[in-house]
Amino acid sequence: MDTTTRRRVDALLRNACARVAREDAELLLTFVLGKPRSWLFAHDDAELDASQAARFETLLARRVQGEPVAYLVGSRGFWTFDLAVTPDTLIPRPETERLVEAALSRLPADTPLRIADLGTGSGAIALALASECPQSMVVATDASEAALAVARGNADAARVANIRFRVGDWYGPLREDRFDLIASNPPYIAGDDEHLQRGDLRFEPVQALTPGGDGLSAIRVLAAGAPRHLLPGGWLLLEHGHDQGDAVRTLLVSAGLVDVATLQDLEHRDRVTLGRWRP
Repeated sequence: MDTTTRRRVDALLRNACARVAREDAELLLTFVLGKPRSWLFAHDDAELDASQAARFETLLARRVQGEPVAYLVGSRGFWTFDLAVTPDTLIPRPETERLVEAALSRLPADTPLRIADLGTGSGAIALALASECPQSMVVATDASEAALAVARGNADAARVANIRFRVGDWYGPLREDRFDLIASNPPYIAGDDEHLQRGDLRFEPVQALTPGGDGLSAIRVLAAGAPRHLLPGGWLLLEHGHDQGDAVRTLLVSAGLVDVATLQDLEHRDRVTLGRWRP
């Protein structure tokens, strides 16, 4: 091939970093090349052929327009997994791992338990809990059939078999079942929040981001229904916005839960509120 059609890695990255964050440029380039990011540091003088360079430029242009890198490459890391994501699913975020950690710390080790993840999306929370609690059964629900298809694919790819998927809204698919722990990362952004019109959020499924209004309607449903679906001593854990801790604690207490508390994420912001059902 004529060398004039080839582009060096260092030149491509240098030009790309004038348009997007370096991390984004590196992720897109390694996706095109099928290489790990560490490869770039040792091969910055490597050359791409014309088709690779063109594909990288196309992805870069879409990123400049705001499309999330996770959707462009089709995956996002969460817990120990590389999860497939699509515009039908929320993009898993590191702060949600705080919910997983909090759940695991409240589950007895080596004990068969019943766990539910409501609004599972890509299956991130359900997969993390099911993989860490192999003797337990996890039920993962979502109102979106398309999201559940992604979650099922992720479970199959990870070879995590102790998950059952059910379609439906919040507690509906659980019927009369009760659980030792129920976890959820529900939509909680207020309907008029300006962040919905910025950055990656513009491309994510709006129903997974906001229920409208003050952002608490889904959390109200989850709090009120918890006593009917938790076993005695069972836990409800909810992710929420940094300014919603007080309101979510009030909802859990009003529902009759005890030991209610709010946990912070790594940036010291309120992130997860939990409570226990003791009839």
